[in-house]
Formats: sequence, C-alpha cells, structure tokens
Amino acid sequence: MKLMVVGGGGREHAIIKKLKENKDIEIIYALPGNGGIAADAKCIDISATDIEGITAFAEEKGIDYAVVAPDDPLVLGCVDELEKKGIPCFGPKANAAIIEGSKVFSKNLMKKYGIPTAEYETFSDMEAALSYLETAPVPTVIKADGLALGKGVIIAMTRDEAMQAVKEMMGDHKFGKSGENIVIEEFLTGPEVSVLSFTDGKTVVPMVSSMDHKRAGDNDTGLNTGGMGTIAPNPYYTAEVAERCMKEIFLPTINAMNAEGRTFKGCLYFGLMITEKGPKVIEYNCRFGDPETQVVLPLLESDLFTIMKAVTEGTLAETEVKFSSKNACCVIMASEGYPVSYKKGFPMNIPADTAADVYVAGAKLDGDVLLTNGGRVLGVTAVEDTLRDAIASAYNKVETISFENAYYRHDIGARALKAGEAE
Repeated sequence: MKLMVVGGGGREHAIIKKLKENKDIEIIYALPGNGGIAADAKCIDISATDIEGITAFAEEKGIDYAVVAPDDPLVLGCVDELEKKGIPCFGPKANAAIIEGSKVFSKNLMKKYGIPTAEYETFSDMEAALSYLETAPVPTVIKADGLALGKGVIIAMTRDEAMQAVKEMMGDHKFGKSGENIVIEEFLTGPEVSVLSFTDGKTVVPMVSSMDHKRAGDNDTGLNTGGMGTIAPNPYYTAEVAERCMKEIFLPTINAMNAEGRTFKGCLYFGLMITEKGPKVIEYNCRFGDPETQVVLPLLESDLFTIMKAVTEGTLAETEVKFSSKNACCVIMASEGYPVSYKKGFPMNIPADTAADVYVAGAKLDGDVLLTNGGRVLGVTAVEDTLRDAIASAYNKVETISFENAYYRHDIGARALKAGEAE
C-alpha cells in the first residue's frame, strides 16, 4: 500500500507515525512534510494548498489511499478532487468541511438544529456590528467567519476591545477575506474540552478527550497561540458529560449535516465548554486538532489505517476503535518570541532515544542537520499510568532536547492535576 498524507506539521507527524504501525503500508509520502517528518516519510515539496499538484502527484505515483489533514486543503476541496481520480481519502469533502471553513455556517447550523452553543449575531456590515456592540454585553467574543490559522477569535473584555477587534477584522482586513463576515457571540465560562471523533457520516466514535493550553506563557498568560501543550484524558470530561455530549451534540451534529446534504466523513473535532447549563459547542474543526493529536493518537491501541478505511467505506460501526486507559502529556517546544516574531535556522539536538516520542512541526533539513524553521518547533509526548507521571516524563524528555532560543511552558497539565485532585 502506498499512502499520501497532505500537510507538514506536528499533527501530520503524529498521524504518519501511527500509520507506520500497519505492516501493509510500504511507503508514506508527506506533502510537503518537514525536516523532522523526513525520518518517517518521503517528503515531497508540494504545498498542502496546491490541489492540482497534489492530485497529479497522487495519480503519477499510484497512491492507494490519501489522508488530507489540514483545514485549508479540505475547505478547498482536496478530497473532492482526489476522489474524482478514484483515490480513496480520509477527510471530509468541501461541502462538509464548511463546518470549520465558515463560523457563520456552523453557528446557523447549531441554531437551526438546536445544538447547544453560545448566543450570537452575525454581521457582514462593519457599521452594523459596531452599532450592535454599543449595547451588547461584555466580555464578548468576536470571530472571523473564515479560516485564520487559529487566530481569528478575539475575547474582548471591554467594549473598546470589542470595537477594535471588529475594526481590525472588517475595516483593516487583518484576516483578509476571512474577516469580511464576523460572528459576535456570548462569552461563556467553564472548563474547555477538546474531543476528536471518527465519523463515517452515520456512526460517531469519540476519541480520548484532551485539554489544550493556548496561551504562550505559564499560568495562561500572554498571547493566544496554536497550542503550547496538551494532556489526555481531560478530567472535566466525565462519563456523565460524555453521555450528554453524544446525545445533545455529537449525533445531532452528524444528523444535521446529513439533513443539509453535507455528510461528514473524517475526523470531526468538537471544541466544548462545560458551562453551568451543560456542555456547549465553542467551535467545530473539520480535522484532527493540533497539538491534541499528539496526545490522543499515542493512546490509540487499534490500527489507525483500518479505522480510516472504515470511515471512508462507511463501516465504522463494525470496526474496533480501542484506546488505552493511560494518560498522555505533550509539551510544545517553540522559538522564543512565538507567536509574534522569532528567529529560526538553529541546529536541533534530539537524542535518538527521545526521537520516537517527538513530533516535529517546524524544521527543515540542511544536509543531515535538522534546523528550526517555525514558531512551534516540535512536541514531546509521554504516556504513563498516571497524569502526574506523564507530565514528569514529558518534561524529562524536553530537557534532553536543545536548540538556540528554545521556549516552552512549564505548567502543562497543572490545571488538570488540580481538577483531578478536587474530584
């Protein structure tokens, strides 16, 4: 079997490492991959958004199966084009990927089908949005409609901050076309939970829950990032909460998409908040989350490729999806200055006995030397019986890795430990 994974970050590295466990797979191509992924797959310099180039490559190499991992190519219709050429894929078609591609669409979907989420209004006119904000309750949340690399959500604590966010998105076009339409929504409070799920459009199989750490600094200070670390499972996601989510959110979402003629097949990510009134949807993603994937997939005991094929073929209900009862922690090592400005091009030292637990996000090869090439450079994951041990093990591994201007948070998992102790 010849596989192709579209994407080039830590998420893709985690997917590739898990797929490699299947002995029927001869080769995995990563498009474009990165310098670290090159140790586990053959990297091809084709951009993840070059749909024509990806399709042509897949045909030329006789690819048997493709995994389209990032949001951009999914929203652009990469799966649609590959399937037209007879190449089976893991990932939703464009008309289903809109659940992440347009926040206006997803909010309207939830309202129409009674799926619990924050109260909201949508706007395509800046003056109307600013007028609404004059009397809207604060804090409030301002969201760009389209994809914005995870940065198109502003939590405005004051009315002035909210108005500034609207002006930047709609007036200054900070996020380009993604900010032409916006959502202004109610500020919810409560613990956040990430739940990735496999779905073939009929059956939904949630993966192990996780907790992301978005802020750049310790104690959740600093700017929002693409994620500085994760733990799994999330202690706030109890059996009772899981049952409510399946009944009130997961299945209703799949059924709603089917009713709209937008059957979703792939990995559907539910970003949840456990409020006093129960779980509510903060956001959907149409793909594996990053860095959640780096703690969830290491806990998967079943064969990932078998599950992915079952999703594509519509046989998920008859397929075993088993996860370990252990705990996982992933610490992201970034470049000092991320997410604003940072230097790159520094040699990385990753000991051989640590490399198996490292998922590289931003690196390139210069001959045989691996150099930093991004803000988030890599994730280091540990799996242990207890969360406390997983955290300690992950940080022990982090200390064995070095590169100039390396930066990481020192409190990944601390909040989860406190939550666990409070139970």
